[in-house]
Amino acid sequence: MKATKASIDSFLSAHSIAIAGVSRDPKKFGHVVFKQLKEKGFEVLPINPGTDDIAGTPCFRSVSALPPGTQSLIIVTGKKQTREVVAEAMAGGIKNIWIQQMSDTPETLELTKGYTGNLVTGECILMYADPVTGFHKFHRNLKRFFGRLPK
Repeated sequence: MKATKASIDSFLSAHSIAIAGVSRDPKKFGHVVFKQLKEKGFEVLPINPGTDDIAGTPCFRSVSALPPGTQSLIIVTGKKQTREVVAEAMAGGIKNIWIQQMSDTPETLELTKGYTGNLVTGECILMYADPVTGFHKFHRNLKRFFGRLPK
């Protein structure tokens, strides 16, 4: 289940993206993804079961609480929560799911075998959401140099 350039480009064509696993702590990766995607012009719908607000943005408690028609979801949860979030997203008809590298498990990937939507796994969203800067740009360039960017 390797990500392809086409699946990544398709995912990033969405203007509105929900993110499961957004932390209130600005130092946590989920918060960094939330903040950077907002800065890149995406409408971001944060999901965190423990709060109604992340940095002034209304927060949803679960995938099922998202507005109808939400089609894209990034999952940056801990491995223990990922399977449940993926199952909820699939049941809710989410058409684009990105499971952030390090959030997936073999059980989660097994669950997605019947998924017919656009699925991206094993990649970091911040290496592909333009403009890519800092460490993520360096990391993307290294992957390109070694021929490991999705094709």
